[in-house]
This record gives sequence, structure tokens and C-alpha cells, in this order.
Amino acid sequence: MIVTVTLNPSFDRTIDLDAPLERGQVQRAARAVQEPGGKGVNVSRALHTAGIDTIAILPGASTDPMVLALRADGIDARTVPVTAAIRSNTTITEPGGTTTKLNEPGAPVSGETATALLDLIVSRSADATWLVLAGSMPPGLPTDFYAGIVSEVRAAASRGGYDAPRIAVDSSGEPLAALLASGEPVDLIKPNAEELFELAAALGIAVPDTDPESFGHDDDAVVQIADQILQRGLGAALITLGSRGAVLATATEVLAAAAPRIVARSTVGAGDCSLAGFLLASERGDDAAGCLAQAVAHGAAAASLPGSKVPTLEQAHPGGVAVTRRPRALAE
Repeated sequence: MIVTVTLNPSFDRTIDLDAPLERGQVQRAARAVQEPGGKGVNVSRALHTAGIDTIAILPGASTDPMVLALRADGIDARTVPVTAAIRSNTTITEPGGTTTKLNEPGAPVSGETATALLDLIVSRSADATWLVLAGSMPPGLPTDFYAGIVSEVRAAASRGGYDAPRIAVDSSGEPLAALLASGEPVDLIKPNAEELFELAAALGIAVPDTDPESFGHDDDAVVQIADQILQRGLGAALITLGSRGAVLATATEVLAAAAPRIVARSTVGAGDCSLAGFLLASERGDDAAGCLAQAVAHGAAAASLPGSKVPTLEQAHPGGVAVTRRPRALAE
């Protein structure tokens, strides 16, 4: 069973246009949908669709429309009650896959709510194989809250005499940097190239003299930075590179996978689905190459679907993803 934590969830509205966006003009939408969102929520949605047991933990009233929508989809959502409504994010997609996102700020989280969230996460993690910490931090929570979660989950496992879940993190900025700097063990992170670039800078790791977008096209630079982050006690880094595929760096090997050719419809949640693909492959016992192939297949399948729709296993074909091993010397 996989537990996901989304501290800053959103009820995502996706508007599809049938022509390029014209700023300042009135345009008719071709299609509009609203679906539960936030990184961890999207991971749970993709896992549930693939038949993997999952629990999504988030702050939200039991009557909040997003929580009701999650449960209507059959997803086991465990919430800590809050008075504020879950925020709404709006995504505009254009023909060809260009995506514009307008994200509202999350509602502040009180100290009492933070404690209740931590208690809920610790208790539900006792039966989990993976614990996924995903997304941004809402106002009111300290930047090291993820580090506190990992510490408490592992301490509870030690006291209870059971195995702690493996930890996967899909976040960015200060919360991720604070977690890695804390020394708490983390099994997997899933940044994209830009987030990896920013993480390296936050950790004081030398980065190439280039902009993050160009950095994402230099596989050697991506691997070299990932390798330095691995030396800080990290188990593995799954770096998604959009239409170029993904790289998986571990202490023993570096794997690269090219994305299959698709007609992109929306990139919303594609990275989250990549992480879900990796985790579900891990659950069925795949090796690192198999996990990477499923991650890339899931991300590509998600990008080919409208809005933030998540793919089924039948739509995500790892057999069509070529995985290559790279010499470890490239990361040294």
C-alpha cells in the first residue's frame, strides 16, 4: 500500500482551447473539466487507476467538493478538517500541448492542524510500503516540515518494531532542500530538470553556467548534479525531462529512457504520473530499468490525455520504452 501526502491540494480546472491563446481577447473553450489535484493526489489517482492500494492524506473538510470528488472516484482520502476551502488552480491548454497554469495560494495551516496531519501520516504509514511527500508547502508550515515527517515516521517504526516505508519526495525549493540537508534518509526524489538545477543551487552544489532550460538538454550535466546530491544520503533520483524522457541515477548505475512519440494534449500531472508509474513498477518487483520504463510510459500516456486525466495500465506501455545504461564515469 502506498500513502501519499499532499499538504497544499487543489481542485484543478482545466480549460482546453482549440486555437492558440490570445491575451486580452475573448475565446471560447473547446472543453473544460474539474478534477481533484495536487501532486500527491495525482499520484494516488494514477495508482488507484492501476489497481494499486493507496491512501491520499490532505488537509480539507470532509464536505469540501474536492474531497467529495476524490471519494466519488473510489480513492481512500484521509483528511484533517480545516475551515478554509481547498484552493482552485486553473490550467489552460493550447493545441500542441502548450500549458499555462494559474495556481492560487493555499490556505494557511495552523499549528494544531499541522500536528494532526503529522499524527495521521505517522499512523497510516505503519502499513505502507512507500510514503510519498509531494507538492508545495502551504503558508503556516515550516520549510523543514517534510524532514519532521520523515523523522517521526522512522522513529515510530523503530518503536513499533516494523519496517518504515520507503520515502519518495516530489517537491522543490526550500522544503526539498531542507529535507536533504537534514540528513534524514530519502529513497527517491523526482525533480524535473529545472527543479534539479534549483535544488543544486540551494544545496551549494556548483551548477553549469547556463539557464535551467538549457541545462535540461545536457544529460551529462544532469547526471553530474544528481550524483552529487546522491552523496547526501539519497537513494535515487528520477529526473523527468519532458518530451526527452527521464534519467534514473542511483549509487550503482545511471539509466536513461527516451520518451515514446506522442501527440501531446496536456502536460498537467504528467510528472506525477511518472512517479506513480515508477512506484507501481516497484510494487510489482521490477528492477530499476523496469521502474524507469514504466515511469516514462506513464508520463507520456498522461501527456497524451486531456486535462489532468490519468492513464490506465493498458494506455502506458513500458515495452515501447528503450532504457540504456550509461557508464558511471559520466557522473564522476
